[in-house]
Amino acid sequence: MYVDHLLKDESLGLRLLWAEEPQLTREISGVTATDLEDPARFVRPGEVVLSGLVWWTAEGGRDKAERFVAALRTAGAAVLLAGEETHGSVPDDLIEACERHGVPLAAVPAHIMFRAITDTVYFQQWGELNRLHALPENVRVRLSRLVAQDAGPDVVVASAFAHVDRATAYVFTPAGRTVAATEGARPVSAREAVALLANGAGITVSVDSDAVSPYERWHLYLPEPGGTPPRMLHEIAAILARCQESRARRRAAEHQAADELGTLLFAPGAEAAAVEGALRTCGLPAQGPYRVIVAATGSQRAGLAEGALTEAVAPAGPGRGSVGRLPDGTAFAVVPEAGDAAGGCAEFWPLVAGCEPSVPLHGGIGSPAAGPQDLNGALSEARYALASARTTAPDSSSVVDSSSLTGLDTLLTGIPAEVRTAYSRTVLGPLLDTRNASAAALLKTLETFLAHDGSWARSAEVLHLHVNTVHYRIQRIEHFTGRDLSRLYDRLDLWAALLCRTPSATSDPRARLSTSPAR
Repeated sequence: MYVDHLLKDESLGLRLLWAEEPQLTREISGVTATDLEDPARFVRPGEVVLSGLVWWTAEGGRDKAERFVAALRTAGAAVLLAGEETHGSVPDDLIEACERHGVPLAAVPAHIMFRAITDTVYFQQWGELNRLHALPENVRVRLSRLVAQDAGPDVVVASAFAHVDRATAYVFTPAGRTVAATEGARPVSAREAVALLANGAGITVSVDSDAVSPYERWHLYLPEPGGTPPRMLHEIAAILARCQESRARRRAAEHQAADELGTLLFAPGAEAAAVEGALRTCGLPAQGPYRVIVAATGSQRAGLAEGALTEAVAPAGPGRGSVGRLPDGTAFAVVPEAGDAAGGCAEFWPLVAGCEPSVPLHGGIGSPAAGPQDLNGALSEARYALASARTTAPDSSSVVDSSSLTGLDTLLTGIPAEVRTAYSRTVLGPLLDTRNASAAALLKTLETFLAHDGSWARSAEVLHLHVNTVHYRIQRIEHFTGRDLSRLYDRLDLWAALLCRTPSATSDPRARLSTSPAR
């Protein structure tokens, strides 16, 4: 099947927006649906790419369109079919990006389901004969019954491939977590699974569901697909989509219960009995220990942070955690502490963040809470650690465990930027006047003096000054700041003010304070 054949199918009503004539004769190898801002690793050469354009917003739209289309060009997509339902029409930014990168583009009317396009491609690609090699009717009925009974994906996959001799199949998330696998399939680590999905080995069929975030989307993967007809895989993926949508509906109720727990923990002084009752409603044990984890993204898309956090805590096991939203909109999770739950979450975090590389995913982990009465404090710690993650890596994804905030430099990163700036300005005063060359020299002298434990000789050596000049400058600093640098407390105040001024410049091992006299 060629691109032109698909565009001329009147039942789909596709409207060509841009293409060069030779591109219309390109053969289609498959279909994938995505709303990732950078979909390159899930698109195979020659595929039709379906997108509802959820990732596009008017703010920064040109840059977003550029990244998305460039990724399709790199992956070798045959054509982009853009849905008109989300924005009413295909944005001009996207049309221009497709023209720049030479990617054919067509609009999908709002009333056309993506499933209809996928069915058309697979039916025409493999023809009438392959209809005989799709799922047997009895298997299809059994799988539908299992989904109606809320069976898990492991049961669905086992039943779907039971009649296929020696078939090995997995269901992976984009972060590489194994959701399900056929019996006897070897275990696959998350990092290996991500690599398998990215390198094009075997065959990957996306499980298209609008009910979940990009972090939780499933992919049906077969290492050796030779004995399994593509149309059958497509049908199994469609049934898995129904399975995931059913799980998403159940989880919506679970999120509501978690939101109520979050409201209790957010406000100090909640009654212990109320917290214990909320924990039971969420399916969590009434006794600890627990871990509290919070997350936020740089995107305003609803549910994105909750989806990321749901995936991040999933390796702890089914039902092992409860994910919801705090009153201020921050996503949070309470997870029973078993083994090294927090360490596992931190290790898995980069893989989860990699599902949406253009969206910074920040997280904070509180220290273990011994029981329900300690959860409010653990939540406060987690939120502070989240603020630290945002400060130290504002444009990239990171997660901070509150137990790692062991020094003044790291501790200060959790304080709001406005408070840090005000404190620095108040304490350092005239030393921050960038228009005054002597102020800059005094500031440099103060930094060097404190970083070298108040040593006159070492400070003079580093600054290439006479010791008497260092003495004079320190006296001027004391005059302007009203601090006495022979006193430890005043040194701490000034050092904290310097760290608040440049919170990222805290990794110098010499940046420590001495309790010995300055002179």
